Amino acid sequence: MTPRKVALITGAGTGVGAATALLLAGKGYDVLVNYSRSEAEAEQSAAACRTAGADALVVQGDVAAEADCRTLAEAALARWGRIDALVNNAGVSVFGEAAKWEALNAEVFQRVLAVNTLGTFQMVRACVEALKRVRGCIVNVSSVAGALGVGSSMPYIASKGAVNAMTLHLARALAPAVRVNAVCPGLITTRWFVRGMGQEGYEAGLKGYEAGVPLGRACSADDVAEAVAWLVDGAKTVTGELLLLDSGMHLGGVQGRR
Repeated sequence: MTPRKVALITGAGTGVGAATALLLAGKGYDVLVNYSRSEAEAEQSAAACRTAGADALVVQGDVAAEADCRTLAEAALARWGRIDALVNNAGVSVFGEAAKWEALNAEVFQRVLAVNTLGTFQMVRACVEALKRVRGCIVNVSSVAGALGVGSSMPYIASKGAVNAMTLHLARALAPAVRVNAVCPGLITTRWFVRGMGQEGYEAGLKGYEAGVPLGRACSADDVAEAVAWLVDGAKTVTGELLLLDSGMHLGGVQGRR
């Protein structure tokens, strides 16, 4: 077993996952960078982690497939002999016309749930025994959608609501050996939102969001990564927390911002 701690991060080729991998690499973690489709970006993410002093392993896998989840855990254990942190970041949604009532068939709904909710469960199941051995932690990258019932689509809202409930259950079930928390960002300034909403829709959505939240700004990928890294590496007495990273959106709007 390596003396360095190890983080397994799903969806770590771009955005929040890549930012989290790099931040944890800088804190002394070796990292498994998982990707589903963004191979080139995942290799770039891993290269940045190596530059920061970490050993980094890139592994393709779809968290909706149980066998892929097992493969990710086994790859980390074969390389380093331990898993100290599992960051469940991989996620999908539907936007625009595909998110409207008449377009939401069972196939669309099930795919979102398969990645966001079932994928989170399957990754926990694949890693839990290794996490227990080192008194590790799990951070689920959820969404304010799951806490407030607003978001890109009904399947996404439902999937993240389930992740939040599962986080609370797992925090009880795995204590004291494993801490389990979730971060719940609002709008994030990443290409995931741009691709989903289109450039024009994203810019309008960002403008409206920042005008309506008390802090007047959306999250960056680095903002979310900092919260994840704190829950992984610093929050030793925190478990069962759903940390809202929404610039105060949950407060219900702006009242006399200065």
